Amino acid sequence: MQTKVLPTMNKKHTIKDIAKLAGVSKGTVDRVLHKRGYVSRASFEKINDVLKIIDYKPNLIARNLRNNKNYNISIMLPDPKIDAYWLACIKGIEDAVNEFKAYNLSIGIFYFNPEKRKSFLKTSEKVFALAPDAVLLAPIFHKETLEVIQKYNSNNIIVNTFNNQVESSLVKSFIGQDLFRSGRVGAKLLDSIAEPSQIAIIHIDEDYKNAIHMQEKERGFRMYFEEKENGSNITTLKLKHPNIELNFNAFLNENPDLSGIFITTSKGYQIAKRIGEVKGKKIRVVGYDLIDENIVYLQQGIIDFIIHQNQKGQAYFGLTSLIEYFLFQKEIPERILLPIDIVNSENSKYYTRSSHLYL
Repeated sequence: MQTKVLPTMNKKHTIKDIAKLAGVSKGTVDRVLHKRGYVSRASFEKINDVLKIIDYKPNLIARNLRNNKNYNISIMLPDPKIDAYWLACIKGIEDAVNEFKAYNLSIGIFYFNPEKRKSFLKTSEKVFALAPDAVLLAPIFHKETLEVIQKYNSNNIIVNTFNNQVESSLVKSFIGQDLFRSGRVGAKLLDSIAEPSQIAIIHIDEDYKNAIHMQEKERGFRMYFEEKENGSNITTLKLKHPNIELNFNAFLNENPDLSGIFITTSKGYQIAKRIGEVKGKKIRVVGYDLIDENIVYLQQGIIDFIIHQNQKGQAYFGLTSLIEYFLFQKEIPERILLPIDIVNSENSKYYTRSSHLYL
């Protein structure tokens, strides 16, 4: 898959560079940067113009670091061209990059196909060959992720995970939501708006046995209703491209009493499209993630609630915790759990404003 190296980390302008660009001496640049000694107005303006052009930011804290080591962090991210859910993560990563652009950091994003295990493993091999100091990855494939983490750990490469959790003592930190609790929230939402008759949990386009996030969401969802003992009949349906619509239509015909649907992935729009065509019956829908397609059906009232997982924030905090560990020896927290946000048609504009990519 395509690799993206973020350009903001590539060039570190020294006093010598600035002096050459401005046509003045290094001593003059030093006096301007540190606000000491006399500098002519003409020299000051030349230097100031250069600083604006190169977007210079004083590296105040870095000056006190014990060494000038260049830290290398690799990010393994599902390709957002294949699944738009991951697009917001790039904005979170870019925000972190800009925040620490004054420091000696090399950060690269390496994309893999979220539907193919071999792509994940191939990308991991590429990252491993670079021998980075740390890796931030989204563990889409549980079994393969455990193997990859073991390999990184054996070579003293730190691993942070985000979005999906894996049970491994070798992971330095997990950033995301409590997925079990998230499933319970989905159940409570659906319970508040749907008749307690037949409810479906729908998983789309992922291998359920190898996807912990689906399992945890379903476990939380089912446990909520088990504790309520309200007689709800819960069915699990697993759908995969290219037969999603065909198989869902068959499921609808076989289950005329269906009153509510809980969709565990970002692809709720694929179900909402068909639900919107059902005449004379309201089927309530709770899904995940504020991608454009889902927002359309949310605003139309076909999707009732969306649980927002703040993937931008997950990527941002996952990366900044690694950066601060290397630069400032700040301890990496074992878990960073983000709020479980509930979005409906009434409050969605506050999330979609500024491209819904908030921290």
